Amino acid sequence: MRNRIATWVNLVFASIVVIGVFFQAYFIASYASGAGEGALDAHGFTGGVIVHGSELIVLLSGFVAFWGAWKLVGISALLFVFGTVQIFLSPGDDPANGWVHGLHGLFALFVALLAAWIAYRDMQLLGLRRTREAEVASPAAPPPAP
Repeated sequence: MRNRIATWVNLVFASIVVIGVFFQAYFIASYASGAGEGALDAHGFTGGVIVHGSELIVLLSGFVAFWGAWKLVGISALLFVFGTVQIFLSPGDDPANGWVHGLHGLFALFVALLAAWIAYRDMQLLGLRRTREAEVASPAAPPPAP
């Protein structure tokens, strides 16, 4: 990790992607259940502005945080690529091929899982998540004697 602040930004916006995908799933399920155009608009706004914008910030902060560690930068780039492809699989005004457009929802799962993995990795790099080896090497102190 080259830049701790950029790693924090990466963590926060990867987490926003995960949360945003869950909101999108709720909005589109609400729309399918008859909630009306407002739910579809919320789905589109959340995905197009919040989630995809956050994916872009994950990509940019990944360059700053992990410059030179190209595998880590590539994983951040992969999130943005998956998110972009996922948007283009949306039916939009052409619902002609439901089997292809169904991949829009499937790719949303890949986006959420990859973003969750990025957030988990960032937590480990920032020392927010102890690894199993660290727990074994330095167990918690015993409680004080009464």
